[in-house]
Amino acid sequence: AIMTSQNYENLPASSSNVISLEADSPRPHKLMKLLYREKERDILKHGISSWYMLMVFRMVNPRGEGDIEGDDEGYYFDQDVSRKQLAHAIILHEYPLSIVDHVGFRNFVASLQPMFKMVSRNTIKNDILKFFDNLKSKTASLLDRVTSRVAITTDMWTSNSNKKGLMAITGHFIDDSWGIQSHIFRFVYVPAPHDKDALCSALINCLFDWNLERRISTITVDNSSTNNAMMRTLLDEKLNKRDLLLDGRVFHVRCAAHILNLIVQEGLKLIGESIGKIRDSVLYWIGSAGRIERFEKAARLLHCSCKKNLEYDCPTRWNSTYLMLRTALEYKEVFKKLSLTDSNYKSYPTEEQWSHAEDVCGKLKLFYHITEQFSGTRYPTSSQYFTKVCEIKMELEDWAKSFNPLISSMASAMLLKFQKYWDDVHVMMGIAAIFDPRYKMKLVEFFLPQICGKDVSTKIQEIRSHCYDLFHDYNSRLSSPRESFEVCSSSEVVNLIEGDRLSSFDRFVASSRATMEKKSELDLYLEESLLPQTPSYDNLSWWKTNGLKFPTLQKMARDLLAIPVSTVASESAFSTSGRLISPHRSRLHPTTLEALMCLTSTIDNVSCPTLIDEEEEPEISFMPNVD
Repeated sequence: AIMTSQNYENLPASSSNVISLEADSPRPHKLMKLLYREKERDILKHGISSWYMLMVFRMVNPRGEGDIEGDDEGYYFDQDVSRKQLAHAIILHEYPLSIVDHVGFRNFVASLQPMFKMVSRNTIKNDILKFFDNLKSKTASLLDRVTSRVAITTDMWTSNSNKKGLMAITGHFIDDSWGIQSHIFRFVYVPAPHDKDALCSALINCLFDWNLERRISTITVDNSSTNNAMMRTLLDEKLNKRDLLLDGRVFHVRCAAHILNLIVQEGLKLIGESIGKIRDSVLYWIGSAGRIERFEKAARLLHCSCKKNLEYDCPTRWNSTYLMLRTALEYKEVFKKLSLTDSNYKSYPTEEQWSHAEDVCGKLKLFYHITEQFSGTRYPTSSQYFTKVCEIKMELEDWAKSFNPLISSMASAMLLKFQKYWDDVHVMMGIAAIFDPRYKMKLVEFFLPQICGKDVSTKIQEIRSHCYDLFHDYNSRLSSPRESFEVCSSSEVVNLIEGDRLSSFDRFVASSRATMEKKSELDLYLEESLLPQTPSYDNLSWWKTNGLKFPTLQKMARDLLAIPVSTVASESAFSTSGRLISPHRSRLHPTTLEALMCLTSTIDNVSCPTLIDEEEEPEISFMPNVD
């Protein structure tokens, strides 16, 4: 007779014939393989039928890994590893903690691995909090080891359910391996009103908790009057200016993505009516299931190649407006056909309005790609900023000369907004651009005459002077002398060559060497030839390997290249709904919420691609995106 699992569990524990298959048994699959090698009569001696034993063996070794003729190790189930992966999935994909109570999820997990003991909601929460404590300890240890400064970014998030404000405070630095590190130090509730004092208190408490008040390089914030006031308070009242670079002159960095948003919004105002008609059209056709089906049918009949969703924009975020226009333009003929058959569809844009949208959409493509570059987190953005901003200025000036009155008017409005912020960013980002050995000062000298017009020489000298001031600031903070730049003085050389028949020549050489001695690292670096521009060039690798040659500049580069020019990563910069916390996370205790948000940023550093069946064609869906 076949022994059931119930009979198996009832075997006496003292029996030597009983084989434990509990999760904590040492490698149960080895016992299975051992028994599987025996004849049926030998298996029966253990009191278990061969059929049942084979089923159990398949359960613990579902893929046949470590088969009896192969590897001795094979598959080994580990409860702790699976528990950790469950916590990681909840963190990474924002699953609710209550997923462990869902019957469907429990059944699914049991079908994959019956030996896994599902944990409770409270247990998985405690696991996550332990991971968070471990993360904080590792991050603190890492900060203790590295000698570089830390660049800070702050951005505000909103709870979806109760509209509470929370501040994400993130640190960015380059580690000893010259890799860019980004860690959320705090995700903290900020009580209303969110004035300069409330924001300043949350930020300064974080800096002191992490002992960073003397190690800050810059703080990047969104451009707003409240943030500007907060930065002045930090600089004037909370921090010691002597601990900051150049006494705080380069302390405040305005978020590039936010500034670009303000500039583009200024231009979009001129085609507000056209955008409004397209927006109303999109809303109409995604307004009900019946309309969605009719739109899909019309798209198929017209053999529309576009597979994108119709997207409704968030009016305050230009990139979502750009995406809405771009997709709507691809379905222009579908909208036109439906306007002829649906008398209730009254928001169909005119040909002129479609033309306006097409013209503007083509221009906004540049801003979209530059915003994407500015919001990167795995490569230096500060050294790219100066170049990209100059490109934007030059493009806007070209657009202003357009024969298309709409484009020229839009460009003029955007240029006025651009000029308002240019003077606040060009110095620090110009310095960062110098630390790309492919460009150095030549980039500044090339671009500024094309975009500044008047006082070009003054602005170039301003960037150069700030760069040298920063170099001297770093030099004065370094306690040990740089032996690699020590050479004997001219008097010592002259004494050595007295009596030589070529003494006059040698004095000349000695004098030249004395002049060379006075040149700083920065002088020598700027005098070297520019590196060729190759696609494979890696700025961080170059500075990592040239530290012996330019030790002070290397330290500067390590701090400057870690400065992010945007407060948010690209996926947040292009969010159509803003920085919102999901409803189920909004209801969590602040400590649990902070743990999840901080851990997400760490786990997210590992690429997690979405697997798609290549043979399956995605269906066209026009349902509105809801976050």
